Amino acid sequence: MRPENQSSVSEFLLLGLPIQPRQQDVFFSLFLGMYLTTVLGNLLIILLIRLDSRLHTPMYFFLSHLAFSDISLSSVTVPKMVMNMQTRRQSICYVGCISQLYFFIYFSTLDNFLLAVMAYDRYVAICHPLHYTTIMREGLCVLLMCGSWMVASVHALFHTLLLVRLSFCADITITHFFCDITALLKLSCSDISLNMLAIFTEGGFLYFLLLCTILGSYIHIGTIILRVPSTKRLLRAFSTCGSHLFVVSLYYGTAASVYFFSSSWDSKDIIASVMYTVVTPMLNPFIYSLRNRDIKQALDMCVNRLSSLRDNY
Repeated sequence: MRPENQSSVSEFLLLGLPIQPRQQDVFFSLFLGMYLTTVLGNLLIILLIRLDSRLHTPMYFFLSHLAFSDISLSSVTVPKMVMNMQTRRQSICYVGCISQLYFFIYFSTLDNFLLAVMAYDRYVAICHPLHYTTIMREGLCVLLMCGSWMVASVHALFHTLLLVRLSFCADITITHFFCDITALLKLSCSDISLNMLAIFTEGGFLYFLLLCTILGSYIHIGTIILRVPSTKRLLRAFSTCGSHLFVVSLYYGTAASVYFFSSSWDSKDIIASVMYTVVTPMLNPFIYSLRNRDIKQALDMCVNRLSSLRDNY
């Protein structure tokens, strides 16, 4: 039997991460450091791409948007989480919770769109190198980018509006570190069948389509490479796709392993969310820069410019 219905809820309580109180300070420092690394690393990527004309290509155009999306996704949840750790306060107002839900769905969906678009870009670069500049023209890149932002926005708004029509029970404790849609649905006293139907149909179809785009792109790339296998072609393909493929593997592989091998559903959601909102956004700048000659050259040029300015003054 459901707890007593509560027609209007002014706030929710976020339980946060399942850690001991004496470990709060340690995890506060850890997650604050990871968040600052995420913001500074991704801002550096955006800055380098804007400053260096050699990086004004479709791949880096999409990468700059991915960096911005990663900053935004992490900023939706992590600052509130570390603030709760420091203040020992767990409350979040209703409007704040719904806003957090919307932007989390928005930027996590946008991340998936960007990974799919970048996979298509890599497919064109390897499978149709002579026609790359013709196919991936500026107009198409802008169209793909605007379409990704718009569809992600509509998707997030759709699920948020379905949620706000629900009423919530007297128990307002969310077993998560942010306002996750599945955790909120568990607290509802209303019929959530329509919400679940939308998640499994509209949401499932959207994510399935994006995953198929990524897999299809790399299957075509692998087929082209294996037709005439050579060390030179393999190295070229790896230098072109390695960073993106590693990020895709990290993003989807972590989610798959968490949901298949974790012991409880709540822990699965929390671990997966930490990976999406904290770990992956923090690692992306390192993945795309450590083995990327263009980014390294842009960074060296930026450092040299700053050194010259300092010497002049």
